Parts: sequence; C-alpha cells; structure tokens
Amino acid sequence: MSDGEARRPGQIILGWWSRNIGDRKQAHARGLAARLRRAGPVGVLGEAAVHDLARALDLKDAAVLIRLVQVLAEVREPYGQPLAAALGGAAPAMSTLRFQRLMRVADGDLTDALRRAIVLADRHCNVAALGEDLLHWSEKTRSRWCFQYFGAAAPDTLKENADAIDEEISQ
Repeated sequence: MSDGEARRPGQIILGWWSRNIGDRKQAHARGLAARLRRAGPVGVLGEAAVHDLARALDLKDAAVLIRLVQVLAEVREPYGQPLAAALGGAAPAMSTLRFQRLMRVADGDLTDALRRAIVLADRHCNVAALGEDLLHWSEKTRSRWCFQYFGAAAPDTLKENADAIDEEISQ
C-alpha cells in the first residue's frame, strides 16, 4: 500500500487493536483491555488510546467509539472468521434462538450482547471486519451476519463491504 493510499477503517482498527490491546502478554495491553472492559462510558473516554483511535478514524460519535473499544477489548485472537460465522456453522457456538435475539437487540444493549457473543466464540474473530461492522451497524450489517451465521452465500448487495475487508486484510 502506498503512502498516498487511504487505509480502510478495518485496517486502522486492526492496527490500533494490535498496538494497544492485542498482545495480552504485555502489561500495558492487559491493563488497557481490562480497563476498557470494566469502565463506564466516561472511564472509556478517559483513555488516551481511545482518542487516538477516534482521531485515526475521524470518529465523532462517542457512543459508537465506546461500543467499538469495549467490544474489541474482549477479543484475544484477531484473525479468523467474522464473528457471526464463528458463532454459527455446523456445530454452532451460539444457539440459533440466541443469535436471533442478538440480531434484534436494541442499540443500548448491543455492546453487552456482542461481548457475550465474543466469549462464546472463544474470544477470537476477524477484528477488522468486526470493527467495520460496529462502525456501520445497520439492518444491512445484521442481514449479512445472518448469512454468515448460517454459512450461506450472501447476495452481492450485502457482501460488497465484506469482500473489500477480506481483500485488504490479505494484502
């Protein structure tokens, strides 16, 4: 990637995760991740690293920023399947009924629901994809997650963003 080429939000998020909370063998990463998991909104916003991410993403919505970092603080392994695919499949880590409830959860409860889902997925998923989904959580995102959970091919209108994320991560 050239210096003039803009990085996608997923790449920025993965880089931030790797530098700040990814290596849990490091005391600073372990400490920040613990503080982010336990803190309330003001506590999360009191962390300099959180503001570094907000600047890098040019993110102005505090609620989205708080949800993003608190959910990412649960992830221990940053690669692999998107979270929905890790939760589903032939031997689902999350029951279909519970997944359906996750897809219907209100925005105010989304952070806690996703954090519990990450634990069920053994705390590993594709951080870049999860980060972009959290930035743009919508009906389209939820629909794509349903296809990923059941391991079905998503219609082209839903998988454009996912394909772009997969392509840039592999570079």
